[in-house]
Amino acid sequence: MIPAEALLDLQRRLQTFPPRSHERRNIIQQVAELYNISETTLYRALRATGIPKALRRSDRGVPRVITKESMERYCELIAAIKVRTSNKKGRCLSTKEALRILTEYGIESPDGFCKIPAGIVSATTVNRYLRDWGYDRTTLGREPAAVRFQASHSNDCWQFDLSPSDLKEVKEPSWVREGKGNPTLMLFSVVDDRSGVSYQEYHCVYGEDVETALRFLFRAMSPKGVEDFPFQGMPAMIYMDNGPIARSHVFLQVMKYLGIQVRTHLPAGKDGRRTTARAKGKVERPFRTVKEMHETLYHFHEPKDEDEANQWLMRFLLRYNAMEHRSEPHSRFEDWLQNLPEQGIREMCGWERFCTFAREPERRKVGSDARVTVHGTSYQVDPDLADEEVILWWGLFDTELYIEHGGSRSGPYAPISGPIPLHRFRQYKKSKAQQRADRIEVLAGKLVLPRSALAGHEPLPLAADSSNLKGEAFNRPDPYRELAFPSVLAAKLAIADHLGTPLAKLSPEQVAQINEILNETLDKAEVFSRVRTVFTKYAEGEAPC
Repeated sequence: MIPAEALLDLQRRLQTFPPRSHERRNIIQQVAELYNISETTLYRALRATGIPKALRRSDRGVPRVITKESMERYCELIAAIKVRTSNKKGRCLSTKEALRILTEYGIESPDGFCKIPAGIVSATTVNRYLRDWGYDRTTLGREPAAVRFQASHSNDCWQFDLSPSDLKEVKEPSWVREGKGNPTLMLFSVVDDRSGVSYQEYHCVYGEDVETALRFLFRAMSPKGVEDFPFQGMPAMIYMDNGPIARSHVFLQVMKYLGIQVRTHLPAGKDGRRTTARAKGKVERPFRTVKEMHETLYHFHEPKDEDEANQWLMRFLLRYNAMEHRSEPHSRFEDWLQNLPEQGIREMCGWERFCTFAREPERRKVGSDARVTVHGTSYQVDPDLADEEVILWWGLFDTELYIEHGGSRSGPYAPISGPIPLHRFRQYKKSKAQQRADRIEVLAGKLVLPRSALAGHEPLPLAADSSNLKGEAFNRPDPYRELAFPSVLAAKLAIADHLGTPLAKLSPEQVAQINEILNETLDKAEVFSRVRTVFTKYAEGEAPC
């Protein structure tokens, strides 16, 4: 064949002449003679020189050994095996091992048993089709598209979260738990979902504390008493993570009393391949802003306690909420004021009323003196509850106690100082339970039981004759030889022990009678009975039989 370089050079030479020039024909004849080929072959080679060739086969992506449907089914099974054998670190069974299992053993699926014939496909081929058809781990593990949401009105939804401060702790914390070290300086934050208005506070806590979270939310819903900070009111819903606060019975109960719905992020693995809590940006972004724009200045001056830190933080929040809204051409405060619901904000109750909502249940038994002690504080309850197992509802923010028993709740009970003085002792008025017990005791003393209940009545005649009852003698094996001697020798030893003298000292007539008895039976009771009879006769002076 003519080289490609020669064909390219020939095309260049031919392009210098007009299409119908006689010189073109002369050049073609010369080149054909040079390479000893025909002019037709040379023209065919020239036509194929300028045509682009495909980089891939025309049947690329279509299996040639088996059908496309069979290959797709095999890929589905291998991909399913990889998913089934995956762990949290991303490790799974390799394609080669999965193919070996399907080739040697097969697998049972909802569509029936499947076993791949040996040598029909290779691991390299399967990996290529897994990647091309979207059965690889990267494609299968891809998360679904995120859905962005936004509340229609202000206070429809608040996002609530906690984050440790970069300052870690303050020099003079308000309280320190003995043996625990200084508490962590934590940022508590709520963000209005519609406007993006954020309210934050610093608190020194050991972990996620429910009591501190309730105090913070009360201040967030109440008027702040700060000029140019109108953010207040109870939201319709609080959106938060699945931490200890969201799982607290007290927190959920307080929110229920306030008419606030608590919604939490989906836990990991509850929504397929979706990452847990992808919709926390509206509350996480203010944390980052505070730490980058405000807390970085603590390198120059640190707050000495919580109060000073919260004062500085409030000054920053006034500036932060006055910044532009994320999508509207006005500030966050303006957006919150313009999008309030028609009925306005839901005002928060007073602190005293809020304290009655925050109560922790505890199952306890009331003492015999109708008293119960909670965290070292004694309460005097109703005498009806003495020695009863009740549910205590003790307050997180007050000292009043409520008691639930038998479906009813009583209280509040106030703490008492100590025992009743000696000369001021007064007996409790009898309760309904005590009156009922007294009445039962009086009734018990007046009851009379007939004597026939113990002595019984005259025997009643039987309808059938019981004199001729059939029976079968007890006949069970004697594994421990308690009823009969195992041998004649053992019987003679027992007789000698029973008589207290060796048989050799007996007369020949006595020995002969013992041998006669043992030849007839080895039953222990019968042998001893007959031996005693024989020696009793000898003792009375009778002649031997």
